[in-house]
Amino acid sequence: MKNLEIKDLLQHSNCNQQNIYQYSLDSLPIPLHERVISPLLKDRLSFNNLNMANAIGILNTITRYAELRANPKSKEDLQYRVEILELKQEIDHKINMSSLEISAISSEMDCEEERTSQIANYLIGRSNERESKLTISAIVVGALGAILTEGIIKNDKASSVVGISTGLAEATFGVMMLMNDESIEFHHKRNALKDIWFGSPVSQNFPPAVWYYLNYKSPENGLNNSLREQIVQKWTSFGQINKKPEQELLDLYFGTGGKYSSEQLENRADMYDQLESNINLMKQDLKALSLELEKI
Repeated sequence: MKNLEIKDLLQHSNCNQQNIYQYSLDSLPIPLHERVISPLLKDRLSFNNLNMANAIGILNTITRYAELRANPKSKEDLQYRVEILELKQEIDHKINMSSLEISAISSEMDCEEERTSQIANYLIGRSNERESKLTISAIVVGALGAILTEGIIKNDKASSVVGISTGLAEATFGVMMLMNDESIEFHHKRNALKDIWFGSPVSQNFPPAVWYYLNYKSPENGLNNSLREQIVQKWTSFGQINKKPEQELLDLYFGTGGKYSSEQLENRADMYDQLESNINLMKQDLKALSLELEKI
């Protein structure tokens, strides 16, 4: 049963059941710095919150909401009250749906991290078990050689032969322990890390709002590097991926899979963990936007 479970983990991922995103470049939000922002919003919302509103597609809605709130009418004006209520409900609904969407993406990243870590731990356990067996074998051979050469075998020539043989056997076990680096075939047809590394215009792994958020940058507002670029920089700065990696390594991490060592699997899990953390930052910005909208 255990071997079947391991084989399934190696070949298939259950982290995403249905969400394969298909959209064009036109479906992405227009970058915030290319849009005309109402002075009402500039005075009431921070740049980060404006960008979040733009990412989830409610910038026009909250502009209209702010205009109505800035020019209140009497309580008897039913049309005014209904429009305010409808706009507020639309804003809240979009924020809640976006929060669920972000949570779904984040949970997929976490699931992939756990899947990769499980295989890494399995490989480490198998390697440790093999190393233990080699260590015991080396100890047994060494002890046997000592007994034979010191007590049982009286012939000096024979004793030397036995000593050399057992010494070679111990050395062989030692070399085998040093070379005890196992690898395993690990597959990932759906690969979110690929989109992060190569920075494709659109993504099948991330919905438009999340992909916009990860890729947005605006030097005039101090955002010289997008979140996606910052993630890649961290991978290269901390040595997780070389700045100029070999094609074989690119195919391994950002392709559909291949032979991984336990160290490479742990590295891949760490990369997913970092990606998940950055996606979760979007939830913080959503909360901040919601709080600021309550003050309008």
